[in-house]
Amino acid sequence: MFTGIVESIGKVVSLERIQEEWRLTLQTRSLRLDDVKLGDSIAVSGCCLTVVQLTGDGFAADVSNETLRCTTLGDFKSGTRVNLEKAMQATDRFGGHIVSGHVDGVGELVSCEIEGKSHKLVFSIPDTLSRYIAAKGSICIDGTSLTVNQVEANTFSINIIPHTQEMTVSGTYEPGQRVNLEVDLIARYLEKLFSNEHHGEGGGVIASLLEQHGFKRD
Repeated sequence: MFTGIVESIGKVVSLERIQEEWRLTLQTRSLRLDDVKLGDSIAVSGCCLTVVQLTGDGFAADVSNETLRCTTLGDFKSGTRVNLEKAMQATDRFGGHIVSGHVDGVGELVSCEIEGKSHKLVFSIPDTLSRYIAAKGSICIDGTSLTVNQVEANTFSINIIPHTQEMTVSGTYEPGQRVNLEVDLIARYLEKLFSNEHHGEGGGVIASLLEQHGFKRD
């Protein structure tokens, strides 16, 4: 489990094919690894990966073909900058929102404009994800917890403040940039509960109760 508060910007050393799958090696730079052991989880630009080797100045993780298909990790090459966050501990501050590190889809930066000291970014999103994204709700972009400003059809906008630009890879985004997206986990569970296809699991009962009190879905 993660919070979407990026701890360090790392760098890809290599993405190598090993037999039928892949090995990703990274330099972690300022991210401390003295409390990391084999088998621990680290989010790499929003994708939860398992540490299989500690290299002294970084770590290596195995990446499946499925992960390459569903995320931007297949775009990685030597020198690519990535957001890094270690899995949270029970005693950590919850600075962002609930992030699982399971990428839901890939978005693309449509436009970027300066608003004061911030950057307004507009992203396109897959049709399958648009219903989970709400204005003033949370979204995770490349492992960074951010607040949605506006949603229109299959696009949404966010604002990146100077601190976030400096501490994450978002400061280097240009139109056409592909990004990993993870929608708010709560939205997915609410959809499951309210679905009329799951009457036997209580979903229909909850939906009916809400309708009785004046809440209806379009």
